[in-house]
Amino acid sequence: MNGPAPLLLSPRPLEAAAFAPYGQVIEPGAARRVLEINGGTARRFHDLARIEPGPEGRVLVSIFQAEPRQLPLLVTLMERHPLASQAFMPLSGRPYLVLVAAPGEELRAASLQLFLAAPGQGVNFNPGTWHHPLLALEGPSDFLVIDREGPGNNCEERALDQPCAIAAGRA
Repeated sequence: MNGPAPLLLSPRPLEAAAFAPYGQVIEPGAARRVLEINGGTARRFHDLARIEPGPEGRVLVSIFQAEPRQLPLLVTLMERHPLASQAFMPLSGRPYLVLVAAPGEELRAASLQLFLAAPGQGVNFNPGTWHHPLLALEGPSDFLVIDREGPGNNCEERALDQPCAIAAGRA
């Protein structure tokens, strides 16, 4: 490989306060209101993410199936959805990685943040938040995805100013 050595990234646990610049962590503990529903046989963990379909957009609900990534992993590209939010909720009971950078025109490898999401923790990316495509671990993983359909270009990809490597191992 030519050029400088890749910047080495190690994940830290996914926590709401640390992730706040990029979006919301979706998990029951993040609910500001918990409602007893269905005659007291269920609880609703209310309003966990700000789903934003953007101008003239409509909300889509899909399931993505992601193949596990082998670590260490070389990262050279990120993407963002400038018109709307994008939410991922794991369905397979496995941890996964979330690699993000703040919204904006500048995208630098040194500004990347890597989080280890526990099983049951979802994320909702704010509009424009740079993120890596799904980083499943331990096996094929399904994710419930809530995002946007509508006019305009809502997916941009950009190369990093220098490659990064996600280290093997866990936070």
